[in-house]
Amino acid sequence: MTTYDERASLTDLTATVERVRSSVEGVIEGKPEVVRLSLTVLLAEGHLLIEDVPGVGKTMLAKALARSIDCSVRRIQFTPDLLPSDITGVSIWDQQRRDFEFKPGAIFAQIVIGDEINRASPKTQSALLESMEERQVTMDGQTYELPSPFMVVATQNPVEMEGTYPLPEAQRDRFMARVSIGYPSPEAELQMLDVHGGVSPLDDLQPVAHAHEILKLIEAVRGVHVAEAIRRYAVDLVSATRTHPDLRLGASPRATLHLLRAAKASAALSGRDYALPDDVQGLAVAVLAHRLLPTAQAQLNRRTSEQVVEEIIQRTPVPTGSQQQRGFGLSGGPQAYGQPPRRLG
Repeated sequence: MTTYDERASLTDLTATVERVRSSVEGVIEGKPEVVRLSLTVLLAEGHLLIEDVPGVGKTMLAKALARSIDCSVRRIQFTPDLLPSDITGVSIWDQQRRDFEFKPGAIFAQIVIGDEINRASPKTQSALLESMEERQVTMDGQTYELPSPFMVVATQNPVEMEGTYPLPEAQRDRFMARVSIGYPSPEAELQMLDVHGGVSPLDDLQPVAHAHEILKLIEAVRGVHVAEAIRRYAVDLVSATRTHPDLRLGASPRATLHLLRAAKASAALSGRDYALPDDVQGLAVAVLAHRLLPTAQAQLNRRTSEQVVEEIIQRTPVPTGSQQQRGFGLSGGPQAYGQPPRRLG
């Protein structure tokens, strides 16, 4: 097995991510934080839900991310008449072999774009559950592994209610993070007119990273060190959602795991092989808010899940220098986190 020293590994990771980031930002102007979150979810082996009003570039972001990586890509347009077999695949009788042959569906790709996922029926939406969690498809008693890396990037429109089916809690919980692109600034919108006014930049977008490079980066992210105090901090944040009076459904243990994985990816994107409390704080809203259900009273008071998570962040004590004796410190170096400099990769 080939190993690299810490500096070389971090340099390789940063260089590859910067290429992908620049490629995507060439299509999505003025939204660097959205692009960074998308890359964080990719390297943390998660799935991304892009939820926003029409026309702000949800599908454009998903396509730009997919085309920037040299891997298999499938796009599924979710409609009310879409069947589960259209996603997972179907077994067809082969006359010559006199046996059933499995024809893979659209889910058998490394990056799957699910456009307007809430337009499909709950039965069709449930076809994604096994794929997103276990990265496999079971059909007629046979289990088929999905390719790696595997990521679902789904979009939905939160303001259009006619002809849509709200995502069930089990489906939303399988998305590592939810992001809202939002309207661009006037300067970014003016630049968009220059860039998109003639031809779409997606037409000229070429892959800048290979799938095997992404797999190496994912392996490097797995090696990021997280001190016990930071793990406990993540647990405290998630646990607080389960007892908050404005929430009737808190975050699941899966949310804690997703928050930890996303924090490790965020640390790696920042060039560190150890996580900080800032990594957890910066991702808490994106990772937790879409899993929470406000109470009826909170909805009447116009309290959103994002506001509740922000309040929990403010109230939950952040690990401080008192944890230094247990392997946590504020000096910023790896030794302060109870671990000597490590190799990534």
